[in-house]
Amino acid sequence: MGTEFTFDISTTRFDEDYAPSAGSRATTNFANLARGEGRRQNLQGALKMIDDRFNDLADQGNPNRDRYGVELDIVSVDLHVEADDSGVGVPLIEMLDVQIVDRATGDRIPGITGNNFSSYVRDYDFSVLLPAHSASQSGLPHGFGELHGKLFRHFVESAAYRERFAQPPVVCISVSTSKTYRRIGERHPVLGVEYEQSDYSLTDRYFAKMGLQVRHFMPRGSVAPLAFYFEGDLLEDHSDLALIGTISTMEAFQKIYRPEIYNAHSPAGEVYQPSLENPHYSPTDIAYDREERSRLALTQGKFIAEHFLKPHQTLLEQWAAAPALAL
Repeated sequence: MGTEFTFDISTTRFDEDYAPSAGSRATTNFANLARGEGRRQNLQGALKMIDDRFNDLADQGNPNRDRYGVELDIVSVDLHVEADDSGVGVPLIEMLDVQIVDRATGDRIPGITGNNFSSYVRDYDFSVLLPAHSASQSGLPHGFGELHGKLFRHFVESAAYRERFAQPPVVCISVSTSKTYRRIGERHPVLGVEYEQSDYSLTDRYFAKMGLQVRHFMPRGSVAPLAFYFEGDLLEDHSDLALIGTISTMEAFQKIYRPEIYNAHSPAGEVYQPSLENPHYSPTDIAYDREERSRLALTQGKFIAEHFLKPHQTLLEQWAAAPALAL
């Protein structure tokens, strides 16, 4: 069963000239910023935020805070089903890959892929399947997240991924507004202070099915912790500059679309409860449409159901039920 699915990977530079293609996921945060009359100003502002934050954190040998530049590529993943004779791939995942340019030496330093991870099947699970289930009964749908988790693992373990990327993805997102976080442990020189959640959130459990564990850190100069989902050892497997690339990228996006948490006037204390109802924050000058993002998640969840989940339902059920994925 493991040979039923293969993957194609393509990349698009995310810069001030970026415009979403017809086949790009509309709900991705980078696509949201790149629409409308102010798209170029949006993109320039977001990229400057990323560069500025990177140089703020990477301050050693960087007295003018301008030594490094961050380059971002959108990684688009199409899945091909061997049983489908059409040869047309199904859009599955998009995420950002980070490259760091050292302007002092000319070196190019690999960062971490996984930033702004988004998935059509995840859209289906959270925007179509879960609301329909919750309307008539409590709890979660049977096997919630298991297919998505196995598809993700199959992709990360595929030759297509390994040929492109040396490390597994690290997915960095907002902390959950339904949980309380307590400060623990020592301060990491890059990631900052660590927080521990009161209980695993639905997202934590969903990402666990993808083989990813979670830790929460609030870097120096931040006002709220970020959630890092990873496999292996987050602190030992990645260089300081690579971690800074993820922090600067995702903190900028979080400030744009969750300013109530990440651009709040007061930093998180020893005990922290994030809230989107917090009135004490500063919005950025970058336009972001949260309503559009929620609406399009539903649209794209229905799309993947029509073009992938329903046509291949029997195959997917058999494949997901298999105890192991033989590549």
